[in-house]
This record gives sequence, structure tokens and C-alpha cells, in this order.
Amino acid sequence: MGWPQPSPFPLFDEFEFEDAGPSEEAGGILEGPLLPLRDLVFFPRMVSPLVVGRDRSIEAVEVALERDEPLIAVAQRDPEVDEVEPEDLYEFGTDVIIGRMLRMPDGSLSILAQGRRRVQIVEYIHTEPYIRVRAIPIVESAERTRLTEALMRATLALFEKVVQLNRSMPEDLYVFALNVHEPGWLADLIAQSLSLDTSQRQEVLEALDPATRLQRISVLLAKELDVLELEDQIHSRVQQELDRAQREHFLREQMKAIQTELGETDAFTREVNELRERLAKADLPDEVRAQAEKELERLAAMPPMAPEVGIIRTYLDWILELPWKEETEDNLDLKHVAEVLESNHYGLPKAKERILEYIAVKKLAPDKMRSPILCFVGPPGTGKTSLGRSVAKALGRNFVRVSLGGVRDEAEIRGHRRTYIGAMPGRIIQTMRRAKTINPVFMLDEVDKLGLDFRGDPAAALLEVLDPEQNFAFSDHYLEVPYDLSKVFFITTANTLDPVPPALRDRMEVIEFPSYIEEEKMEIARRFLIPRQIEEHGLAEHPPHFTDAALRRIIREYTYEAGVRNLEREIASICRKAARRLAEGKRPLRQVTAQMLPKLLGPPRFLR
Repeated sequence: MGWPQPSPFPLFDEFEFEDAGPSEEAGGILEGPLLPLRDLVFFPRMVSPLVVGRDRSIEAVEVALERDEPLIAVAQRDPEVDEVEPEDLYEFGTDVIIGRMLRMPDGSLSILAQGRRRVQIVEYIHTEPYIRVRAIPIVESAERTRLTEALMRATLALFEKVVQLNRSMPEDLYVFALNVHEPGWLADLIAQSLSLDTSQRQEVLEALDPATRLQRISVLLAKELDVLELEDQIHSRVQQELDRAQREHFLREQMKAIQTELGETDAFTREVNELRERLAKADLPDEVRAQAEKELERLAAMPPMAPEVGIIRTYLDWILELPWKEETEDNLDLKHVAEVLESNHYGLPKAKERILEYIAVKKLAPDKMRSPILCFVGPPGTGKTSLGRSVAKALGRNFVRVSLGGVRDEAEIRGHRRTYIGAMPGRIIQTMRRAKTINPVFMLDEVDKLGLDFRGDPAAALLEVLDPEQNFAFSDHYLEVPYDLSKVFFITTANTLDPVPPALRDRMEVIEFPSYIEEEKMEIARRFLIPRQIEEHGLAEHPPHFTDAALRRIIREYTYEAGVRNLEREIASICRKAARRLAEGKRPLRQVTAQMLPKLLGPPRFLR
């Protein structure tokens, strides 16, 4: 059974409410049926339509009309209770008059009732077939004292502000309140108008003294006014934001119209047109072009401030900046390649021989030769990475390098899907973008340092990259179109093959880099290390000369390694001291002998 919101205005003009039964004297006892109300507190002089649906309630209304008895309306403590008992009802209620009753098709009653006066229930006579009670009517004084006059003025001032701020209250409500001269009636009118819960309205109903009632109403009005003022501030800020947004939209539309008349376009349209021109000029495979055009049409149909605009724009930039068919022409002059390799590296005959064999076969059968996938395995400092640079220089190709040390996520190789915020292609595609050609020398450094965890196995993702049977259509999660890696010259490096999975090892041609012997280290120092350090330290005009005995002693007593990195560091240390002597204006260091090493490098670190 639902209860409509009561009206605070008396409706004597529309209906003629007759007195309910004989008039009782002050302090007399009323006896009559009781009507329990859900979520509603009925106040004296207030008119409200009621829908009566429960059987006992219907019986109570019919008995009140049939016997011309007063109907006592009392609020329930818990509106969810259907079978109401005396303990479920409040002690105070209102004696009401029924002005009109209609029987509805579903059996319920629709009545129009008006409250007469407060009553206090003193006895429950019976609860079946309806609840019947005895109650004492409360006679309220209408006298206005100085206290009640002050309370009425303060209450009306607060009520005026509430009516102004509350959009659901009609302005006539305040005018009606101004014409109420009884303090108790004014408090009841305002209590019925505010959005209060049942317990708060019941407290007002149970306040029998008009002054006390007005004080409670003033407190409730002050709380309501605070909430309404905050709500009004929020609404004002929201309205300002909406007005600003509408103004900006209107100005943008005006700008578009002006630019259209002038033959110009806005920034977003210019950007889309620029992408369309770049896409038309780009030399792309058919499948890639179809995907790019589809994304471009989506971008053109979106509003400029849509969140997906940046995602699609970045994707199209990747598509357009990747090399799809651009490649460099290989230098197939075997003599030139051999000279470049020999000028940059001493020794390493097996690796140099394999490079020359590849160039020879490519020269004879350029369309049938697959790009080799080499794996340089050897101790640190033996020239694996630098040999890759020399190979690129000898062939005339671009050189790119990716370090795989510590990579644990498969997405580092294959990329992230575009559904994720900040998604990017994998390292393979990112490096190909830097290479700017589809046939660079691509070095995958430290392939034996790949990790493995719950995010996937990057070594397994490399199987497709390094397999000539599959890498012509490499699948990156971000691009979602195949990318051709078949023309890339892959070189991987490792210090040891033990951590490399067998399936990945099977796809690579392993070339061992042995440790350098003493004579090879001396030759490398003479040819490469000493000239490079002299140039880097600005000693070209006064280069120090390293004797064979000095180099041999550095190798034996100051380094202990398979490669030449520490040897170069010791030579660099001596060159720094020589550079300091020159900077201080002292005599340049002309010659480095074995006897000078303890002074230059300190005591020997290794004794053999």
C-alpha cells in the first residue's frame, strides 16, 4: 500500500468536510477505528489523498463512514510490517475526516482525508477485524506570545530561503505560510512541506507545545538550508561548466564555418588530411594498406576529443613510419668486404670466412639465398658485437642492436594489444622502425640472458623471429598485420649456449669465438686499442710509445681475461696520465716501458 505525498494546503474550497461525530469536550475520550500509515505522518489541518489496500485498514475506513465515527491515523514504526500490532505503532496520531471515498477495481479504496487535531492513544480495544482504539484529543493553544512571535518570524525567514532554493517547492507555499497566524499550525505546515523522514516528522507531531515545535522546525530548516546552499553551489558550478562547454562548442562551430568559407580547415581535419596524403604516398602491402585505411576512416568519423583518437593516431604513425619495402643495396664486392673485416678485427677467421661465403652465394643466387641467422658465442670482450657492426659496414646495410639481457615479458618481443592503455609494439618492430630498411643487420645481444616468469617466455617468442620458415609474416600484437623479417640479417650473441633453449639453438648457426692468446692481444693492442685511445685522449701530437715488454707485462700482470676489454682500460689509464702531464705543461710521456708500469698502474694484480 503506497501513500501519496500530502498537500500542505487545506482543500476546503473543493470538498465539504463535515464534523466527525459528536463534539467532545477538552480532555474527553475519542473512540474509533485506527488507520495505520506507512511512511506518512498526518498533521492537523493537512489534506492528503490516501490509498487503502490492507483488509483491516479497508474495514476501519468503512466502519468510520458507516458509524460516523472519527478515524485515527497513526504512523507505523516500520513501514515493511504488513500485519500491524499495537507495538508497531507510535503513541501519537491525528484524528482525520474522510471527505471522499472511491472504490478501485482492485478492491482498494482511494480516500481524501483532512487532519483535525492531535490525539494520544490510551487503549487498544481490539485488533480484529480492524484495530479499534481509545484516544485523548490534544487541545492546542493558539495564543501568540513574544517568544512564539519571535520564533515564527525566525522560522518564516528560514523557510523563505528554503523555498527559494528548493526547486520542488512552489513559491505560493511561502505566501500561504505568511497567512498562517497560529504558531502550531505554522510548524505543522512547514514540517509537512520539508523532505523529512518518518521519525523526524513524528517528533514534530509529538511536540505538543507550539514554541517547542517551532524550535525543532527551526533546527530542521537550518540543516535543510545548509544542504540546499551546498547543492545550489554545486549546481551553479556545473551550470557554469555546461555554459562554458556550450559556448566553446558554439565558437568551434563558428570557427569551422568561417574556415570553410575561407577554404581552411581546423587542426583535427588538417591532421586527418595529412595522414590521408601520407597514406596515399606510402608504399605499403595491400593487406597493410586496407587496415590503415580502415583505421583512418574510423579516425575521421570520430569527434576530436574522443579518447580513441590518440590511440588510432599513434597506430597510424607506426604503420606509416615502419619500413615495408625500403631496402639498401648490398655491396657484394668480396675483396672490399674482406678488407673492411680485416681492418676492423684481428683474427676470427671462422666468422670472417662465413660472412664471405654468404656474400659469394648471394652474388651468384641473389633471389634464392636466405638471410643467415648466426650466433656468436664466446667470452666477454672477444669482439662479438663489434664484428656485427663491421659486417653491416662491409655489406653497406644499416646496423641496429637490441639487448635482451633481463627481458622476462613475452610482450617485450611481440608487443601489447591495443586494448591496453599505453600499448606499444614489441622491441623487434620498434628496432625495425629505427633501422628504416627491411634488410638491416639486426643484432640480438645477450640472447643467453633471457628470463622466464608468469608473463610468458620471451625465448619462445623469438622462435618465430629467427625461423626463416615463419619470419616472412611475423605477427606483432600491436600491429595486427604480418611484417616481413625474412630479409633481415640476424646475428645473436651469447657468452655460453647452456641457458639457450634447444629449439632456439636449433634455429641458429653457432660460430665459436675462442679466447685470445697473448700474441693476438699484443697485435690487437698495436692495431686497434692504442691508436683509438691516443685519439680519444688528444695525444695525436705527442703519442706515447708502448714497448713490447710493457704490453706483455700489462697482459700478464694487470689483466686476466679471455678478451681485451681490461687491456684497453689499462691502456686508457696510461693515456689519461699522459694527457694530464701535457695539460699541466710538463714534458710529454714519450715511451711506456715495463719498468714504468708500477708507477703508472700500481703494483701488479696477477702473478704468474
